[in-house]
Order: sequence, then C-alpha cells, then structure tokens
Amino acid sequence: MAKSKEVKTNAMRMLDRQKIKYEVVTYECDEFTSGVQVADMLGQSYEHIFKTIVTVGRSGDHYVFVIPIDKEIDLKAAAREVSEKHVELLHVKDLNKVTGYIRGGCSPIGMKKHFPTVIHESARDLDRIYVSGGRIGTQLILKPDDLLKAADARYADIIMHS
Repeated sequence: MAKSKEVKTNAMRMLDRQKIKYEVVTYECDEFTSGVQVADMLGQSYEHIFKTIVTVGRSGDHYVFVIPIDKEIDLKAAAREVSEKHVELLHVKDLNKVTGYIRGGCSPIGMKKHFPTVIHESARDLDRIYVSGGRIGTQLILKPDDLLKAADARYADIIMHS
C-alpha cells in the first residue's frame, strides 16, 4: 500500500523554504481546542506550548503575539512593543480574512501577509517550543530562535503579571 503524503500547511512550506528544522505532531481534534487542552493531550508542559494572538492597532495595522498557552496577553505592553497607543484582539470572524488561518489553527508562520510579530521572552530560555502548524490538530516543534527567524519576530515581555 502506498504511503500517504502529508499535506503541508503554509507554515510548513515556509519553514522548508528557509531550511529550518521542525517536527510535526498531530492530535485528534474536530474543532477549536484550547492550548491547555492541547498540552494535556500531548502530555507537554504548558511552558513549552505557545498560542498565537492576532491584534489590530488604532492605526488599523495588524500585529501578531506569541505567548505561553496558560498566560494572558498584556495589551498595553503589547501596544508599546509595536509603537501603538492601543491594540485590541482581532475579532474571530476576521481571522481567516486577515491571516488565512482559522481559530485553533493560526500559526505565527505563513500568514497571507507578514505582520510585525513579538514572541514572549520566556521562549528564549527553552530548547524547543510548540506552535500551531497552520491547521487544527497540528503542532510544530522547533527551536525558539528558529521561530524568531521564520516569523521575522523579536522577543519581549508581553504577558500579564499578577
């Protein structure tokens, strides 16, 4: 029997083009699942799995923030990082139109257009991180600095502190 060919997402194709090493992990999922649920399914610590948050600034420009799944974005700190007075979360109904991805499958790599991207600084200290692979049920594992390069991003402190 012929081996089925893996269908690559935009994120995977972009990583391949840049010759960046990554692993693909899949899990059974038919609809949006929170990052915490994904971590539990994969048996991974919350600190290694990151979620992608797309925002829109007062200017109308879009920005991407990548933070640990069990943390909340600090919108004021995020706005400062991208030199905006204010940013707000992009409405879910606009996500596909803006990024080409859907909720639960939004990767910081391979969006329709490149947007300024900021990764939470905690990633810098990890040997590997998980981010969405570009579709629900798919995660990519790669080195944080490789994600930084692939997403043309930078590190900053963009989460809420209690």
